[in-house]
Amino acid sequence: METIYDEIEIEDFTFDPITQLFQYPCPCGDKFAVGIDDLQDGEDIAICPSCSLMVRVVFDPEDLKEYYDQLD
Repeated sequence: METIYDEIEIEDFTFDPITQLFQYPCPCGDKFAVGIDDLQDGEDIAICPSCSLMVRVVFDPEDLKEYYDQLD
């Protein structure tokens, strides 16, 4: 069973349209990351690659439209 460190609103993440990743600072110094397509597919968990902590991204599916609009 997965243990969620915290729940973070999507507005608190930084979105990079080039990598198509949402990122949020992790206590270990690295960043939690999850792809926009993963969120679209219902995967709402962002994982830190350095320490394996996980956070749940709190969002409504319609919230993703504004981020997809940045992807020209």
